[in-house]
Amino acid sequence: MGDAMEEGVIVQWLKNVGDKVESGEPLFEIETDKSNVEVPAEATGYVQSITAQPGDTVPVGKVVAVIGAEAPSANGASTPST
Repeated sequence: MGDAMEEGVIVQWLKNVGDKVESGEPLFEIETDKSNVEVPAEATGYVQSITAQPGDTVPVGKVVAVIGAEAPSANGASTPST
């Protein structure tokens, strides 16, 4: 996000678990002390899980979602790739 930034608040998710996402495509929006920013996916694949909800304050570098090579199955079993 920025060298001086330490945390941000999740504003909204632009993708849901099970959605296909391309690397660089906006995944969620985060609010910092200076602005709102869309954060891009770091990999291409399917959203396997989301670990932070809108309103949650998260530190820079915290994993807030997992993207895997395959769509998650109905029982939640899948192998994440990132």
